[in-house]
Amino acid sequence: MRSSRDIIQMAQSSKSYLLNILKTMSRAGGVKIPRFVDTQNDNSFGKYAVVQPWLVSEKVIVPSYIPQPSYSQSAEPKNGPATPEIKDECQIECMRQSCKLAGRVLRQINALIKPGITTDFLDKQIHDMIIGNGAYPSPLNYRGFPKSICTSVNNIACHGIPDNRPLQEGDMLNVDITVYLNGYHGDCSAMFQVGEVDSEGKRLITVTELCLKSAIEICKPDERFCNIGNVIEETANKHNLNVIPGLLGHGIGTYFHGAPDVYHFANDFPEKMKAGMTFTIEPALSQGTTQIEILEDGWTACTVDNSRAAQVEHTILITDTGCEVLTL
Repeated sequence: MRSSRDIIQMAQSSKSYLLNILKTMSRAGGVKIPRFVDTQNDNSFGKYAVVQPWLVSEKVIVPSYIPQPSYSQSAEPKNGPATPEIKDECQIECMRQSCKLAGRVLRQINALIKPGITTDFLDKQIHDMIIGNGAYPSPLNYRGFPKSICTSVNNIACHGIPDNRPLQEGDMLNVDITVYLNGYHGDCSAMFQVGEVDSEGKRLITVTELCLKSAIEICKPDERFCNIGNVIEETANKHNLNVIPGLLGHGIGTYFHGAPDVYHFANDFPEKMKAGMTFTIEPALSQGTTQIEILEDGWTACTVDNSRAAQVEHTILITDTGCEVLTL
């Protein structure tokens, strides 16, 4: 188990890692990433394509009549609160609406996913869904991110940029959606199977979903945040899978990211949950390494050993008696 000192060091490392991502991300309208040829992996991790980024299309435009966050033009978000925010009933209702929309859009994606389509196609479809509901796709231009969603395939752990690579039979795909509606963000993600995924890939998805479910079940007033990480790592280890420690959950509200940081690994951090807090839980598990590297685009985080990763996410609210999953 990691001590509070270790947790502080991990938090500092994670924030430094994120800042390095943000500082190196291109803010050009179209991010030109060299096209790579996928390789095939066939070992104890299973049989799948090891994915590299392909070509990224130009940024899409959000109509001016859609209310937009401060960074939509500047690319620089306002700082979130330094301590966890306790929301009032009005704020909570706004969170419910944004999270409900995010969850609804996420559930509609499965019908679109099949071999041969591109994640760029998914991005455009989801962008239109979000705009059609009067909301803004939160990732778009956040610190210069060029697309409306994140799509991470196989060995890409998170922050994958939608591109023109056709999805292949057997791919595992994470789609991460955040919407900005009525001044509040709602954030969620899920894993999708492209055609028939092998047994090891299916197991990774199932255990990752179990980790999220188990973590949500313990959330209530006066529960220590560290127990989220404790139950997630215990569950992952029981199934011989590994938590990627550098990927954290976060507070959310009128800000995309704020306090608290939510660690998904075993720790003893003392902060406690309070009624009115809203935050994400988003464990990322790997078949192999716990280490990730950031590619030249400044965003895409892939496993250093090319093992597959899976991540799932909900935004939750701490209530007087337990918790409410806002993105269901």
